[in-house]
Amino acid sequence: MLDKTGFPLEITGEDTPMVSFRKVNKSYGALTVLDDLDLDVAAGEMVSIIGPSGSGKTTVLRMLMTLERINGGVIYVDGKPLTHMPRGGQLVSANERHLRSRRADIGMCFQHFNLFPHMTALENCMEGPVQVLGLPKAEARDRSEELLELVGMIAKKDQHPSRLSGGQQQRVAIARALAMRPKVMLFDEVTSALDPEVIGEVTNVIRQLVSEHNLTMLMVTHQMGFARDISDRVCFFYGGRIEEQGPPTQLFGNPQRERTQQFLSAVREAV
Repeated sequence: MLDKTGFPLEITGEDTPMVSFRKVNKSYGALTVLDDLDLDVAAGEMVSIIGPSGSGKTTVLRMLMTLERINGGVIYVDGKPLTHMPRGGQLVSANERHLRSRRADIGMCFQHFNLFPHMTALENCMEGPVQVLGLPKAEARDRSEELLELVGMIAKKDQHPSRLSGGQQQRVAIARALAMRPKVMLFDEVTSALDPEVIGEVTNVIRQLVSEHNLTMLMVTHQMGFARDISDRVCFFYGGRIEEQGPPTQLFGNPQRERTQQFLSAVREAV
């Protein structure tokens, strides 16, 4: 069923995407950051987003995390509207209560960790499940320890962030996001604030998540080799739109669009 603007109240069917952007616009005054963006991400798919600065890459993730409101279109997660809510057979802008309830389906890791400095690694991971999901502390502790084991940080569970390296902090941040049991994980340049020698710590954790867990993931990255190795699909953004997309072998090996070719050529020269 469609509302009066032509957007479905809910996306149903066997092939329902886990994430769907439908004609999404975002602007800041006269500056258009996302321009009628259409993007579907299937359940369990790993999509990397690349492109020059200002192309709208990180804005895609910020819209999904409801950190900012869109100006037009609708975003759906698991078939249900995220940015809007049904009312009287129409979609209206979501209120804060709706946003909070839907946000629980999405986890995000930022460039700069954002760990609580006064809490240990374990306490950082337990905080969301206890305070937001209402889990008993014992269950939250078990879940958090399991995830810290997954990211190779169980030995540091009682350490505060100030005692951890950048790579260790980022791995704790990934465990903390996973502790909320999200349906979708977002990674925003998670290696850009790290020293080169510890980047591998974090990329190996993400590789493991991709290979062993059926999570839907979107990753903004400037590491082309990592995107090529880990992604099911790569989207090249330019001017707030998807200029070109496809499997990594195709997009990196035989890009069809001139702007994609120029960008990849410039990236290779910079390495």
